Amino acid sequence: MCGIVGFTGAAQAAPILLDGLAKLEYRGYDSAGMAVQNAAGKIEVVKAKGRLKVLSEMTDGGSAVPGNCGIGHTRWATHGEPSVVNAHPHYSRDQKIAVVHNGIIENYQELKERLLNKGFSFVSQTDTEVGAQLLDYYYMGESAGNALDAITRMMLHVRGSYALGVLFADEPGVIYAVRKDSPLIVGKCEDGAIIASDVPALLKYTRTVYYIDNLEIARLTPDSIEFFNIDKEPITRESTTIEWDAEAAEKGGYEHFMMKEIYEQPAAVRDTISPRLKDGQIDLSELALDEEAIRNIHRLYIIGCGSAYHVGMAARYVFESLARIPVEVDVASEFRYRNPVLEKDALAMVISQSGETADTLAALRLCKERGVRTIGIVNVVGSSIAREADATMYTWAGPEISVATTKAYSTQLATCWLPSLPVCAARWRTASMSTSSPSWRLCPRRLKRPWPTRSVSSGLPASTQTPRTPSSLAAASTTPSRSRAV
Repeated sequence: MCGIVGFTGAAQAAPILLDGLAKLEYRGYDSAGMAVQNAAGKIEVVKAKGRLKVLSEMTDGGSAVPGNCGIGHTRWATHGEPSVVNAHPHYSRDQKIAVVHNGIIENYQELKERLLNKGFSFVSQTDTEVGAQLLDYYYMGESAGNALDAITRMMLHVRGSYALGVLFADEPGVIYAVRKDSPLIVGKCEDGAIIASDVPALLKYTRTVYYIDNLEIARLTPDSIEFFNIDKEPITRESTTIEWDAEAAEKGGYEHFMMKEIYEQPAAVRDTISPRLKDGQIDLSELALDEEAIRNIHRLYIIGCGSAYHVGMAARYVFESLARIPVEVDVASEFRYRNPVLEKDALAMVISQSGETADTLAALRLCKERGVRTIGIVNVVGSSIAREADATMYTWAGPEISVATTKAYSTQLATCWLPSLPVCAARWRTASMSTSSPSWRLCPRRLKRPWPTRSVSSGLPASTQTPRTPSSLAAASTTPSRSRAV
């Protein structure tokens, strides 16, 4: 997945772009680039194949590209080989528009043919350059130099997913951020405004962010942020405060992020469980499900991609064993394409660390369209899944930079398991009124089993805990342990 960063404000933009892109290196990439606009509006683009370090050395850490407004990008090749020519940003034909893009324009070949027939030429193999030239076509034609109008016209003709950062030479100091299905965040800094495709890129500069919804546009200047829908109507967006601190996205003395995040798991799971334990009971008021609503749940759908799917596989054992609810677990990318038969007296749990996973978000929307109540299990506050689900359970894992998941997986497991006991209890109370459902009798025996008191951090009975020193932590990370099945 490509990374996007943009900044406009009082400070020099290039060093901020490089710093933000460095925080997104975990997403994987094959080239990097940035476009910086000077006070006169001239846009200078610098691109490099390979690691971000190459781009940083080319620009002397950004100081060789002066200007207070710019956009940066790390590319994961989809259309065209990894190369300087195919790297982002992409210019329009007169170099008065520069664009960075995360996503895929599905009808780019069709649009490219139309533009070729109108005299446009292309230097790259990318779908993104098609978007830049299409913007130029409308900007110089029907939109008559109105940037917002040109963007909305482009949006009406593009199919696919995109998060865009756009500069116009005629509007110095202004960044346009455009979104459909791909994640994009807008933040307000003390000395300007910033955009990014993920939270770690802007933690150093602000905690106040705005999440752009689908088919919306943000216009950023050093002093203001305005939001518009695809009809060019001004809209309001509520800000969200990111509670993570900047140090949470740093290695903190560890050799690499994965090692750090392995050791953060006990604290992360504690942060997930503790706020939901009140007076010895599991408090799931955040789900807004009373006992009657729980009793009316006759099937559970758990949907996720990658590691989130495997969380669902583990959670299925818990729900079916304890609550005796039939559970279906689906890979989100396949869910909507199999045209599933969904029951309205069911509950769908959709799992995503970022809350922006495109296939998982599409699955959530399908469930809602068909009248199925949805619960989002996500880590990022204010993300798309968090906003669109009927209820949300946050995992509170903090930023996970390593590609191989650790604490995000552990906290998702804990979050999925928490509802199983209240659901079990509610359904057993209903079943106990009838002797025609003997399968429910499993539930009270499991609930009353005398479990030993366990430490959240170690998993050992409290009486056998040993002091947690660095050496014991290292041993624990390499020694297999056995845990009681539930």
